[in-house]
Amino acid sequence: MSKSSLPDPSGGREPSVDPLEAEDAEDRRPSLGQSLIPVVFLIAMLAASVYLFGGDSSYGPNQIALLLAASVGFLVGMSNGFGWKEMEQGVVHSIGLAMGAILILLVVGSLIGTWIMAGIVPTMIYYGLQVLHPSIFLPAACIICAVVSLATGSSWTTVSTIGIALIGIAGALDLSLALAAGAIISGAYFGDKLSPLSDTTNLAPAMVGTDLFTHIRHMLWTTVPSMVIALILYTVIGIFSHTSGQAPDLGSFLTALQDSFTIGWYLLIPPAIVLLLVLRKVPAFPALLIGALVGGLFAIIFQTDLVLRFADPEGQLHPAWALVKGFWTALHGDLSATPLIASGNEDLDALLNRGGMYSMLNTVWLILSAMVFGGVMEVTGMLQRLSQAILGFAHSTGTLITATLATSIGSNIIASDQYIAIVLPGRMFRAEFERRGLHPKNLSRCMEDAGTLTSPLIPWNTCGAFMSATLSVATFTYLPFCFVNLLNPVISAFYGFTGFTIERIEPEGKRDLNQAA
Repeated sequence: MSKSSLPDPSGGREPSVDPLEAEDAEDRRPSLGQSLIPVVFLIAMLAASVYLFGGDSSYGPNQIALLLAASVGFLVGMSNGFGWKEMEQGVVHSIGLAMGAILILLVVGSLIGTWIMAGIVPTMIYYGLQVLHPSIFLPAACIICAVVSLATGSSWTTVSTIGIALIGIAGALDLSLALAAGAIISGAYFGDKLSPLSDTTNLAPAMVGTDLFTHIRHMLWTTVPSMVIALILYTVIGIFSHTSGQAPDLGSFLTALQDSFTIGWYLLIPPAIVLLLVLRKVPAFPALLIGALVGGLFAIIFQTDLVLRFADPEGQLHPAWALVKGFWTALHGDLSATPLIASGNEDLDALLNRGGMYSMLNTVWLILSAMVFGGVMEVTGMLQRLSQAILGFAHSTGTLITATLATSIGSNIIASDQYIAIVLPGRMFRAEFERRGLHPKNLSRCMEDAGTLTSPLIPWNTCGAFMSATLSVATFTYLPFCFVNLLNPVISAFYGFTGFTIERIEPEGKRDLNQAA
């Protein structure tokens, strides 16, 4: 991806500039106080957004907060001598950096729609539920939520559907609801973080200039150890805390799945195809698009009656055209508007009536708004000024990694939104990682290790508020038992200080000298 429109303030290649232009740039350089004005305004607006709208704050209010904070940034820039056109170009450049992620998000919406219609996601959920047993409830709940979240790319959907069922079962088995909530959230965020269907997983690499599957592979080094340790802890705790031999009753849920979809192992072929494409290093967009199209074909072949009922309930179209319409709708439409299934099981219906490109438009709106704010902060030099203040304390790779993690966590605390906890650190530290010869995938991993995974641990964050309200367990009550979420940033910081899995590239300045030679 293209570089920042401003010279790197911390070093690197020195541009040849006119002395008068250099003096003008110095005159327009914002102070730390000026740079903090839009940030403080944004924090206040986001806090008000969460207070007034709660879990719905990401569905419009936060976007308005970001755009108003960007307006404040424009005013600060104008006071320092920046023209509107100059700042507008910076915003356009910033939005351009996110276009790859936006395109992938749209095709991810199509993939979710066709995979649900084809019975692929229901099959993954059905087999995942088979492993549940009361003697290993905690690790099983974690694994089930991980499987569902990997399949859907959504921790919120997983917790609000399967999570609610699991927390109810935990209560019936007289298990600790705090422990159960911790296991559910750990599994949901493990899957969300590693799923190519997740919006945050697509957003993080786009912010730093690496590709989706490189990002996912690099995250395995921190996420898998966190999950393994968490499962060991849940297993040990579950063995000592389990007092009931009663088996959980998931019969109605499984029956509703079988009544609504054809379930079979062969429906796991499309995910296997996508996995094979990923292993062959096919770029994310074509790999996911192929997966969506194959899913649509599987829907026509194996869920014919379901597609016909959904696309043409009154039987007015020729069956062939009705199948095409159903396939087409799964690619673009909101499956909740005209429900795909009405099983009578509210949890199941909420989980599977979703998908299509339409379902991703709110996330696209949020990304565009965030990039407008990031663009004006960058082109006016305010983002660089803030990063310089933070980088003053980061002298080694370990402290740089830790500073990045702390910034993501701090953004979750003060900005109350996980998207901002990914976007802002990505824009602030990208140039410094490159200057120090650190591969951008190190930065994208840090942003997710802290930005994505700590968001449900903060009560006033949109994610923390949602999880607490959905599971009816206070955030600070379940927090100590979200082992994956707590371990991930610690392991990431440890890798930073030891150098383990920290990959390097040749610094840009040295590359330019070598190319010139």
